[in-house]
Amino acid sequence: MSTSTRSSRKEVDRAWQILVALVMDSRGDWRRKVADATGLPFTRVRALRRLADGPLKLNELAEALDSDAPSVTVAVNDLEKRGLVERREHPDDRRAKLVSLTPAGKRTLAAARSVTERAPDAFAAMTGKDVGALLRILEPLARR
Repeated sequence: MSTSTRSSRKEVDRAWQILVALVMDSRGDWRRKVADATGLPFTRVRALRRLADGPLKLNELAEALDSDAPSVTVAVNDLEKRGLVERREHPDDRRAKLVSLTPAGKRTLAAARSVTERAPDAFAAMTGKDVGALLRILEPLARR
């Protein structure tokens, strides 16, 4: 790609800021619906989502949530009390515990995933051609 066709860093940052603002300004309603569907604070649902692919050590879960170990311990304690996760001894490291979803945790996660997230009205007003162009731009970025 030649430098004449590349976007400037300022343009790239501006495009990102617009996307983030659109997402952040429109997700509150969806987050409330997920919390209502699961009976959990959204932060707990995030933890369940990170465990969907399999057990994680507490420090791995903290990293996946971009959180600190004490906060994740509080969240895991709460989820464990609710019967949604369980701790087990790590097979290779007796000092570490693995956190995994229980069957009830998997059902709760399925309930969270069943909540449909709708596009903001500004997106719904786009033409089919514009939506297609946006998808052609975003889908390759999502695969990176």
